[in-house]
Amino acid sequence: MNEKRGQHGREGQEGQERLEAPAPLKKDDEAGRKPASAELKAILEALIFASPEPLTPKAIYKILDEEPREDVQAALAGLKQDYERPGGLQLVEVAGGYQIVTRQDLHEWVRRLFHERTTQRLTVQALETLAVIAYRQPITAAEITEVRGVNTSGVLNTLLERHLIKIVGRKQVVGRPFMYATTKEFLIRFGLNDLTDLPRVEDMAEALGLDAPILIEQSPSEEMLPLEEPEDSSGGSIH
Repeated sequence: MNEKRGQHGREGQEGQERLEAPAPLKKDDEAGRKPASAELKAILEALIFASPEPLTPKAIYKILDEEPREDVQAALAGLKQDYERPGGLQLVEVAGGYQIVTRQDLHEWVRRLFHERTTQRLTVQALETLAVIAYRQPITAAEITEVRGVNTSGVLNTLLERHLIKIVGRKQVVGRPFMYATTKEFLIRFGLNDLTDLPRVEDMAEALGLDAPILIEQSPSEEMLPLEEPEDSSGGSIH
């Protein structure tokens, strides 16, 4: 009788273990899901913060290729939501990627921290030239000069040195002049995700004191020839 009871007890215990065994695992799993999601969000935050340039979704998916894409997207959405709270930093979409930057209204305070380094601002002439290139790219130096009425060679060199513009090819006309276009650095510098984020032509023209028609895009692509290999290797500012 005792043996039976003992067997029954063991069976009952084993049955109870069978019923209870998954419970701790389920509990651990449920408890572990949130930290896992939080960890993925923390990884994303670290990657975006550490990246020297805007981190694109393509790069994120490549780095986190072992994680389900929907989990990465959910973590990214959660990270964006976290940065909507008031704080000194913000998560922005710029140049087709993500960056963690200081809030724009706090830039003056940040400049005080780096007071040793002087910020070189673009001149009005450089801004005008950059605007013409941005709205009419690709465009040649002669066309820019025609629009602005002044020689722009010096300004173009400055913009090239600062990586705000680049040479993208040659125009298929006599002399085959270089054609210029804006760069990814231009998008980053002005906080644009892509060129569709540019202000309205009328607003930009009014801000710079230019006529709106001169900023209208033109120069069809078929007029442009690709750069030759020897030309590429000589220009340090071409990228």
